[in-house]
Amino acid sequence: PELEASWEWSEKYATQPEILRYLDHVATRHDLRRDVRFGTRVAGATWNEGGHRWHVATDAGDTVTARHVVMATGCLSRPKDLDIPGIESFDGEIHTTGRWPHEGVDFTGKRVAVIGTGSSGIQSIPIIARECAELTVFQRTPNFSIPAGNGPIPDHILERYRGREREYREEARWSGAGVPGHERSGLARLAPEDERAARFEASWNQGELLAIGGGFADIGSNEESNALLADFVRDKIRSIVDDPATAELLCPTDHPIGTKRPCLDSGYYETYNLPHVDLVDLRTTPISAVTATGIQTTDPDGATTERPFDVIVLATGFDAMTGAIVAVDIEGRDGTTLKQKWADGPLTYLGLTVTGFPNFFTVTGPGSPSVLSNMAVSIEQHVEWISDCLSYLRDEGLTSIEATPTAEAGWVQHVNDAADMTLYHKANSWYMGANVPGKPRVFLPFVGGVGAYRAACDEVVARDYLGFRLRGDDEERCNDGVIRRIQPDVNLVLMAMEQLGLPPLESLGPDGAREFMALSAAQRPPGPEVGEVVDGTWPGPAGELAYRCYRPPTEGPHPLVVYFHGGGWVLGHQESDDPFCRDLCVRSDAVVVSFDYRHAPEARFPAAAEDAVAAVRWAADHAADLGAEPGRLALAGWSAGGNLAAVACQVLRDTGGPAIAGQLLITPVTDHDPASPSLAENAEGYVLTRSLMEWFWDNYADEADRTDPRAAPIRGDLTNLPPAVVITCEFDPLRDQGKAYAEALAAAGNQAEHKPMRGQIHTSLHAVDVVITGAPARAEMAAAIRRFLGVPAPV
Repeated sequence: PELEASWEWSEKYATQPEILRYLDHVATRHDLRRDVRFGTRVAGATWNEGGHRWHVATDAGDTVTARHVVMATGCLSRPKDLDIPGIESFDGEIHTTGRWPHEGVDFTGKRVAVIGTGSSGIQSIPIIARECAELTVFQRTPNFSIPAGNGPIPDHILERYRGREREYREEARWSGAGVPGHERSGLARLAPEDERAARFEASWNQGELLAIGGGFADIGSNEESNALLADFVRDKIRSIVDDPATAELLCPTDHPIGTKRPCLDSGYYETYNLPHVDLVDLRTTPISAVTATGIQTTDPDGATTERPFDVIVLATGFDAMTGAIVAVDIEGRDGTTLKQKWADGPLTYLGLTVTGFPNFFTVTGPGSPSVLSNMAVSIEQHVEWISDCLSYLRDEGLTSIEATPTAEAGWVQHVNDAADMTLYHKANSWYMGANVPGKPRVFLPFVGGVGAYRAACDEVVARDYLGFRLRGDDEERCNDGVIRRIQPDVNLVLMAMEQLGLPPLESLGPDGAREFMALSAAQRPPGPEVGEVVDGTWPGPAGELAYRCYRPPTEGPHPLVVYFHGGGWVLGHQESDDPFCRDLCVRSDAVVVSFDYRHAPEARFPAAAEDAVAAVRWAADHAADLGAEPGRLALAGWSAGGNLAAVACQVLRDTGGPAIAGQLLITPVTDHDPASPSLAENAEGYVLTRSLMEWFWDNYADEADRTDPRAAPIRGDLTNLPPAVVITCEFDPLRDQGKAYAEALAAAGNQAEHKPMRGQIHTSLHAVDVVITGAPARAEMAAAIRRFLGVPAPV
């Protein structure tokens, strides 16, 4: 706190001289220089297994012996190697933005070339243009940029901080990107046009990277929403740049906005309106050579043009995140080097440690939030974690710590799962290592958020350093395992629900639970547009019941899918799985009809099963009225609805049909089995709990009825049933039931396929536009429906 009180920044985005003054202030105040060896480059480090020591070699010929090595080398500190032919032959000045002279550069009256329009190019070009006589910018790929609006820190930002500095920092540590107050809500593609335009305009004027996108939650994951923002920014560029041809060259079209490092600028686009500034498109006129006096390009017709320059500024980017680390020759156990280990992409545990390299740490290394976060917050978190770890080892008399292969592989999978939810893979960015020739194309940072990442790191420690092998002179400890097996977006949903402190659903009683489910449904995204939605009623066995019919937006004829909703036979209705039914309709190109049925405890077993059988018969008889082709019918159901679909297939087989082409059973209830391992493993914490499942059973069926095949279809006759696809989720109390049913169907001679969904929970696959990692599972479901009904795969 005393340090903070002794310094105040002069503006929102401090420039290099002020940052350097601040660092000097901190180093002086805390006497840090005594522990720093300046002007010394680390050349290599070798692990000595016998002594549990690192031997670190410097370019001065010294060797330092250390228990631990911490690579605090920075994510953007090593400029990438130049691949510009002839650059060494240039007789004028050459400067690299990442190695700028401390004394500055005088551009007055000079002819200047800037190569590169990434973040550093976009920041430097307006300043260079103010001083030089001529400026030519060589651009290969245009980037999206928004005005920085730099200047004194606005009062409304200072008000959020002053007087509550400690609370503000704590909020930052648990926020998504390390900055409080940037929660995201709503879907851009579904927002009213005027609201969307207003939010986009506000984000343009706000001048903050985290504000890009107007705070919509789907800009980074949905192509339609992303395109709306990209079009907005392109229109801004066109409105600023006078020359239409130049404006189009500055409009990015080859990547979604935000998938390359978005930029902030001070008059960047306006600079191209100056008469002495020119833009060269390297995609149509590439650099063929740098000569002693200038730069030579090749025109589309093959002709060469040479432009004379006094100064070349290289804004060509960095070998990001891994370059500075592997630039040191690091040799771990058994002679394996880190460069060899990372030949196909970096492998880390938590972005902090590497298997095979004991007592070796990377600050904001690959696999941590790092460059997708407020770097200071992420660096602090790593430094604190490492410091606490070293203190723990010392206090416990332990001499080494190393990540296990299992833990490392699990974390790499988690990092990839998080990246796969996004659009980042659609850009050739330095996030992907794509800017460096020959570098493996993998997503380098962790996109799951600062708060979620901190929670994982803290949990590792709380679970006795889960996934680490710790050694001492006389002992060895290892609590092996994977810290995050659950999908990243599912984990975020569970974290949000935990913070709400919701009461157990079963404690609300049937009416209270139904009211809660209705309130929850009102907050969810609506799912995709379909061709038509029609509500109606049908004559159930005990009275009129409702249905909702979803028709595809394509030309028919379309087959028919009868769908039964979940809710433990107690909750739900024909609209309760509305987003999912829409999604299934569009993906499968089939008419989907969701039928309501009688619910417990008002109507106990076998009421729901009787209604399901009757609904299928009624749908088959009225297929044409529903907009479907008669004779092409499949069943689908989720949870208790999956139970009803399975039961209906058995009953209809025995009572004269109609014929069912296939059954899609999504996390179905197939038995009352209180002893199944998945029920014990997932008894708490994953929405559907053991106690909630028992509450459903208690409301629906007496003990004596729970083994009846109409309640437990796995106990029925399983011969001659329609083809089945059974979907299960890894963290679901019902997982083993679904797997067992698929196996039993296959053993009885049926065509049956079990599709387990890694990292998902019972309720996540239906969370359309909320749980993005559920989309591949929904694609599998639609593919199953298409196979059952003979619908061609989509182009």
